[in-house]
Amino acid sequence: MSNQNARCYVGNLPFSTTAEELDALFSQAGTVNDATVMTDRDTGRSRGFGFVEMGSADEANEAVRRFNGYNHGGRDLKVNIARPRENRGGGNRGGGGYRG
Repeated sequence: MSNQNARCYVGNLPFSTTAEELDALFSQAGTVNDATVMTDRDTGRSRGFGFVEMGSADEANEAVRRFNGYNHGGRDLKVNIARPRENRGGGNRGGGGYRG
């Protein structure tokens, strides 16, 4: 079974939110395999969104149900199932993408 549907996008995060806080919050909906807050490459500051990889698609759906619209740090979170990354072009930076 693919865990592609087990990854949640989390938007409208307070800029002070850490990956550890995301992990603790989303663990209320199930197993968290990974939690990441995206940061600006130049400044290192939060970009206000992140991703949480849940243990299963069912747990990811439960996280969406629980936390979409949930007030965290004074902001209403936007949570949905993450879409697969799009190839944005820009040349080959190595590492390669998934080539199923």
